[in-house]
Amino acid sequence: MSTAMEHEEQAQPADLLLDVRDVAVHFPIRRGLILDRTIGHVYAVDGVSLQVAKGETYGLVGESGCGKSTLGRAILRLETPTSGQVFFDGKDIAPVKGEELRTLRRRFQMVFQDPMSSLDPRQSVESLLTEGMKAHGLSRGGAADGKRLRELVDSVGLPAAALRRYPHEFSGGQRQRIGIARALCVEPDLIVADEPVSALDVSVQAQVLNLLERLQAELGLTYLVIAHDLAVVRHVSDRIGVMYLGGLVEEAPSQALYDEPQHPYTRALLSAIPVPDPELEDRRERILLTGDLPSPAAPPHGCRFHTRCPWRQPERCDTERPELRVVEGSAPGHRVACHYAEQIRSGQLQPHAVEPAAADDVLGPGAVPDQPGSVTEILGR
Repeated sequence: MSTAMEHEEQAQPADLLLDVRDVAVHFPIRRGLILDRTIGHVYAVDGVSLQVAKGETYGLVGESGCGKSTLGRAILRLETPTSGQVFFDGKDIAPVKGEELRTLRRRFQMVFQDPMSSLDPRQSVESLLTEGMKAHGLSRGGAADGKRLRELVDSVGLPAAALRRYPHEFSGGQRQRIGIARALCVEPDLIVADEPVSALDVSVQAQVLNLLERLQAELGLTYLVIAHDLAVVRHVSDRIGVMYLGGLVEEAPSQALYDEPQHPYTRALLSAIPVPDPELEDRRERILLTGDLPSPAAPPHGCRFHTRCPWRQPERCDTERPELRVVEGSAPGHRVACHYAEQIRSGQLQPHAVEPAAADDVLGPGAVPDQPGSVTEILGR
């Protein structure tokens, strides 16, 4: 088995900034007041590998609960990975701790989903931005800091007067710009943007996305953009990874994914995007998934998507978990985790009706007792 040192010695592409290798994040499920014992795990992220080049925007999409935000936090060491390796600019940061990790964090920052809860309401914008600069030894004091702060707020489209104001005095879009300025103040190489525009109006979304693109062109930034809106991800991403229940099911260049999705789950996601042409909207294929997302505490055996897949085949889908692989004839860099991607693509396999999964399949074994005595008993199990 390869060691971490052997991985570091392997030749890497010159432009590779982020290399995530088989990362897993499992949260323990505990029970008991006196004897606290672990009775299971939530498999939030379960074996994800991806690479992001310098100056690239990698979009990570999937429905709520698929583990994409947890993966982003694990990459930045805001969550400790259960297993796997995260190489940043050739260095494995998964085991890094203490002062070394604090110093390294200057090079990767995060823009959080909710700008209001991620900004301290007791601090002015000036204080929020200066705090990061001081923490990483970038503060020069006096007029130099003042000039730097004015440049920061100007780069995100805010007036210099915003430095004296507090987060509650701004709109949602303006607060998100402050969050971006806070990430930029320490001059990072990588920014992980977790749902950066999901809480904003459509017009404001466009402004923030255009801002991210402009800053990338000017500063040479690398982005990992986490979102559930495929239209947003298509607008900003060079490559896209699709997550389902803790794992990547498809990865491709942005245009290739939209032109020819190969995984059934990706097809279903894309079919849900409305088309502004009424005639085309009526004619195009719609894939409606049956059932709910299974519990990450009890993921299905085999392919994680087989409980909802209209192309499911009992021979392999129920028992063997597919690996990400290249399908012959696909665009370069287009990988899919499906046993029957070729047959689905050629039309050899046709979709069929899917029976909704039983409660034990969705919620995990024992979630619904055979003869519950009360609501308290159900919730306490």
